[in-house]
Amino acid sequence: MNRTVHIQDETGPAVTPLKPEGGREEMAAAGQWKLIWHKFIRNKLALVSAAIIIVLYLVAAFAEFLAPGDPSASRPQYTYAPPQPIGFFVDGGDGESRFLPHVKGYAVEVDPESYRRTFVPDDEQIVPIGFFVEGAPYKFWGLFDMNMHLLGALDPTQPMYLLGTDRLGRDLLSRLIYGTRVSMSIGLIGVGMSLVLGIVLGSLSGYYGGWVDTAIQRLIEVVSAMPTIPLWLGLAAAIPLTWSPLQVYFIITLIVSLLGWTGLAREVRGRFFALKTEDFVTAARLDGSRERRLIFRHILPSLTSHILAVVTLAIPTMIIAETALSFLGIGLKPPVVSWGVLLQDAQNIRTVSSAPWLLVWPAGAVVVAVLSFNFFGDGLRDAADPYES
Repeated sequence: MNRTVHIQDETGPAVTPLKPEGGREEMAAAGQWKLIWHKFIRNKLALVSAAIIIVLYLVAAFAEFLAPGDPSASRPQYTYAPPQPIGFFVDGGDGESRFLPHVKGYAVEVDPESYRRTFVPDDEQIVPIGFFVEGAPYKFWGLFDMNMHLLGALDPTQPMYLLGTDRLGRDLLSRLIYGTRVSMSIGLIGVGMSLVLGIVLGSLSGYYGGWVDTAIQRLIEVVSAMPTIPLWLGLAAAIPLTWSPLQVYFIITLIVSLLGWTGLAREVRGRFFALKTEDFVTAARLDGSRERRLIFRHILPSLTSHILAVVTLAIPTMIIAETALSFLGIGLKPPVVSWGVLLQDAQNIRTVSSAPWLLVWPAGAVVVAVLSFNFFGDGLRDAADPYES
């Protein structure tokens, strides 16, 4: 039986090799930061949280321009005035509506039994508003004299309180925006100080071990065992009343930082214990690298992503600590404006019942900032281990 063998010509069509699905081959050769970025952008909640954090810091940076007015300017005739919703169309007089961004003015009603004065919208009083309007003068970043505001009433003498007013008739929106600068910056500065203490002491503890590790760990235990509120009370009581708001701000930041470095120090210590016996560290030591170079050139760069994640999760702790101190009256005090200072008005139940916006807006700002940092930190911490599926 004859068999015919068909031999395919070597010049036939070329077969294209299949690429690994999902770019796995490319990712296997990617660097550390590229791996972290690719995993981080898959976490949509972390991305949204990062966008919110950026917006909050932009608000803090441009507070003077974004605030409709002076946060300390009071108008007693508008004490506890409720928020004014924005309208976009008004009656043109001929039965047709025309576009005009505005808020409605206030009419005062008096309860005949309690004689309590309340504000209600006045449909007859239209207060036009606009963008990039001239208003209260300010010194932008302490350098430039300006009076331009992003949003405001076209007539500065007319009331425009989008979030209402407080017990002195001050604009809550302007105070909330200015408070964003203080509360968000105290978290960064406090974490910056804690970062230095945590990395230095944690590195020494993990690298040298022995009596150095024992001494630093006992110090951490002593600091961690201190009751927080009584310690804050004692330190805050020691601040002289004659100090300027800037000096008080710095001391409060220092107090918060001195109590917030222990967690990071233990994290760094544990990572140093795990990495100091790795092959790349042993090779660098045999190559003649000194201890400073081993720590700062070889071991610490390997912890960068992990430290960033820990620091990101520590910032909301600092924000909550400042808010709690100011709320209790042992932190920042007027004329400094922070979210905690704004929440001091919420200590009065009667005030909260008649003016709930004094509690809702500052507390909402704290909740949004803390949740955003927590979700962003969780996403960054997960992405810091990009080889984990």
